[in-house]
Amino acid sequence: MPTVTTNTAANSALRFLNYNSMMSGSSVSKLASGSRIVKASDDAAGLAIGTRLLADVTVLRQSSVNASQGASVLQVADGGLARIADVLQRMKALAAQSLSGVPSNTERGFIDAEFQQLREEITAIAQTTRFNGDSLLDGSGQTVQTFFVGTEAGDNIVITYSALAASADTFTATGIGLVATAISASVATMTAAASAMALLDDAIDIVSEARATVGGLVSRFEFRGQQIVTS
Repeated sequence: MPTVTTNTAANSALRFLNYNSMMSGSSVSKLASGSRIVKASDDAAGLAIGTRLLADVTVLRQSSVNASQGASVLQVADGGLARIADVLQRMKALAAQSLSGVPSNTERGFIDAEFQQLREEITAIAQTTRFNGDSLLDGSGQTVQTFFVGTEAGDNIVITYSALAASADTFTATGIGLVATAISASVATMTAAASAMALLDDAIDIVSEARATVGGLVSRFEFRGQQIVTS
């Protein structure tokens, strides 16, 4: 309450000085931090919105990395399948050579020797196709991999590894078909070569289908990654 001795002008000046000092300090804090909101009282609603957006941005950055990793895993798997396909093509050529009437039985034995080595190579490729130490094609690694590629629970792309299995007489697959084992076949005789030819045709179809599935998943990861970048 003012009295006869109150210096109203001085009090008013002091009040404005304190206010300006507080505002100056707030402005300096904002300039130093580069942020419009330094504390909740600056803009409570804006702070809440900004915090949520920052969380989404952080998650999206990691989701972009996840999408890239998913594509990389599948590209490694596709590389292994491509090599298996090349081996199968060579084996089919050897079977066709053995089916010719020109080679003798001894020469067919030589052809079969290469055929058997290539048969083993299919298994070797399957066993050595790995990503981050995890086998992709021989069935010894993970059966399912889930990649989070969004901001909400359930924003996943799932890779399911099923068996590309070959028994003694067949070459069959289920699901995506990313496990390869050798075909138990021979081209040492014309009869055996004819049987091998049919098995090889089936095997090539299976690997081709697996590569198509893998390629589709790679495209999905790549498109999801592009979507994340523009989100």
